[in-house]
Amino acid sequence: MKYLKIRTMLTMCVMTLFIVSCSTDDDAITVDPNLESKTYQLFELANSGVSGSATFTNQIDGSVLVSVDLNGTPQNGMHPSHIHFNTAAEGGAIAVSLNPVNGSTGTSQTFVTQTDDGMPLDYQSLLDFDGYINIHLSMDELATVLAQGDIGQNELTGVSKSYNLGEKDVLGISGSVLFEERVNGEAQATIMLMGTPDEGMHPAHIHMNTAAEGGAILYTFTPVDGATGMSRSNVAMLDDNSMFGYNDVLDVDGYVNVHLSVDQLATIVAQGDIGQNELTGVSKSYNLGERDVPGISGSVLFEERVNGEALATIMLSGTPDGGMHPAHIHMNTAAEGGAILYTFTPVDGTTGMSVSNVAMLDDNSMFGYNDVLDVDGYVNVHLSVDQLATIVAQGDIGQNELTGESRMYMLGEIDVPGINGSVIFEERVNGEAQATIILSGTPNGGMHPAHIHMNSAAEGGPILYTFTPVNGTTGVSISNVAMLDDNTMFGYSDVLEVDGYINVHLSMNELATIVAQGDIGLNAM
Repeated sequence: MKYLKIRTMLTMCVMTLFIVSCSTDDDAITVDPNLESKTYQLFELANSGVSGSATFTNQIDGSVLVSVDLNGTPQNGMHPSHIHFNTAAEGGAIAVSLNPVNGSTGTSQTFVTQTDDGMPLDYQSLLDFDGYINIHLSMDELATVLAQGDIGQNELTGVSKSYNLGEKDVLGISGSVLFEERVNGEAQATIMLMGTPDEGMHPAHIHMNTAAEGGAILYTFTPVDGATGMSRSNVAMLDDNSMFGYNDVLDVDGYVNVHLSVDQLATIVAQGDIGQNELTGVSKSYNLGERDVPGISGSVLFEERVNGEALATIMLSGTPDGGMHPAHIHMNTAAEGGAILYTFTPVDGTTGMSVSNVAMLDDNSMFGYNDVLDVDGYVNVHLSVDQLATIVAQGDIGQNELTGESRMYMLGEIDVPGINGSVIFEERVNGEAQATIILSGTPNGGMHPAHIHMNSAAEGGPILYTFTPVNGTTGVSISNVAMLDDNTMFGYSDVLEVDGYINVHLSMNELATIVAQGDIGLNAM
């Protein structure tokens, strides 16, 4: 009898020890604040209202105390908890079964020394573990996860980069993609879209090159859930299994596409450049004025990329539906004309838009955003491939841009009654000038030579500069003023200081007949 009593007491003691070290108990285990510990955040999932933390505390005996502390757990519930393999974005099998969280207290404590399959675990190995924690609703509803958080090498460092995903083929859908750095150098990618239809699943990828150029798929995200507008993926390697982490994302020559569905990949619902193709926010816009086709005009916007290249967007109004309008950067000013330097993506007449990446000229020489600002060039948009001579919109760019400074001089009637007008000199960024003569009363079909002469009109003098002849049908002449006929430099400031006057003649054969005349520079009234 004495033997049985002692045996019973020993059995009860062993059971008591087992309960304290391996199961949930109403009395929380006291944690020594002097022991080394690491806390990981557990985030709410599916609007559960449950969140909190998990703390790993290194014990003197080599075990690890895992303490889960949650807010918002329902009373009287018991919530299964596990450490899983892989990242939460990827999902994985259970590695370590933790004691269930008591819904009343929101807490759970477990001593851990090994994985469920017997692999030894200590404090350092848990800090390096490729895993995450799941807190489930109940044993019968394990698929419902209340709270979740990456641990070990998958922990987020707090460093992140977000890129905009703009609306494309489907109106009202846009958002962003957020890349967050992990301790191991990989990245968590979260796509967040607004306006996606419920029940839809939207494939998403990182593609090679800029969105303007297009390119092959580099990386496949978890599809975006239309109901939530969200996708979460772990970025560790490209689809070809080459390594690709957070720092690679920041430097990639790529863009993100989100598609309507697997069966409608050609329909892009959201798109955005990433990595070195991201836009810096620095941009420059140039006007493209109406030319040979009335009612068509617009602008070209150059936006700087992180890598120094440029996104060029031509936006025209008045283009006919269905048309495709070739567009180029040409050498020199529009007044002078010049050879093609760069070919844009043609302007779509239906939308009036063209989007191009500017990285090099047609001769393959490097040409980026800063080069655009300094180019001696202009932009032409043509009516069609078969009608290149018809310019629908045109504008000077780079160093030829007009500053807004200008000076007008009157050109009065002289030998031919009814012909008069003006000349306007407009300053360019490079200090040169655009000169526009505008006359009324000129006969259709005529071509009227025009010059700047030395001295005042009352005195007369030799020719200093020759303009483009005035077209009699339009009464207009446009010239670039950069040097005199003897090749000496002569720009906008020189025009304002010149001792000169302008003559417009009836024709090359009738130079003695002056149709319009006016003093300029120092001689102007």
